[in-house]
Amino acid sequence: MGKSSGIGVLDKTMLILTTVAEEPCSLNELCERSGLPRATAHRLSVGMELHRLLSRDASGLWRPGPALAELATKSTDALLDAAHLVLPRLRDITGESVQLYRIENGQRVCIATSEPPTGLRDSVPVGAHLPLYVGASSKVLVAWADSSIQRSVLAEGEITDTQLRDTRRRGWAQSVGEREPGVASVSVPVRDARGAVVAAVAVSGPIDRIAKRPANMWAADLKTASSVITKRL
Repeated sequence: MGKSSGIGVLDKTMLILTTVAEEPCSLNELCERSGLPRATAHRLSVGMELHRLLSRDASGLWRPGPALAELATKSTDALLDAAHLVLPRLRDITGESVQLYRIENGQRVCIATSEPPTGLRDSVPVGAHLPLYVGASSKVLVAWADSSIQRSVLAEGEITDTQLRDTRRRGWAQSVGEREPGVASVSVPVRDARGAVVAAVAVSGPIDRIAKRPANMWAADLKTASSVITKRL
């Protein structure tokens, strides 16, 4: 059954969710793939359907329900709402471009940004997809990612296990010319109310201004900004 919380009904509920998320299935297929007794699978599935955690299509196949997407949207909205308040303040403090990233489909995606109005700057548009194996924010996201993502990134040979350990120990990561020549950045994790890392916030700009050790300049301000975001989640 995988991880056990010691709460049987919760573990079985999660097992059903993960099973139908892999592929919609009938009750018989759900029992076969999950190993749950038919009566248990049926009882829990009907209850989850009532709460819209599961739904059934016209052919009777169980699939994830709309409540899951709604909950995810609310969580994302809270993160973005907090970012839209905090990032401009961080931009004004640093005078540099600031971004918020999270992992999506094996890449890091910029979900919010705030840039200085004038001058040379590192512009990353919202929605930009960047590789997880280069850059300060990638190190932060991968340092607290699940083991499968870490293995995939480490296999690229750009980020090392030592760098990930150092990132977790220090609470920040920096990069100089990794993603783009002439650009330096520093990044820290953003945690939700439970302490899980849900994003990475970063400051980036020309090496000539930020220098080759950007963490010395902005890591403390980034950690403060991250804490403010967390308090609003």
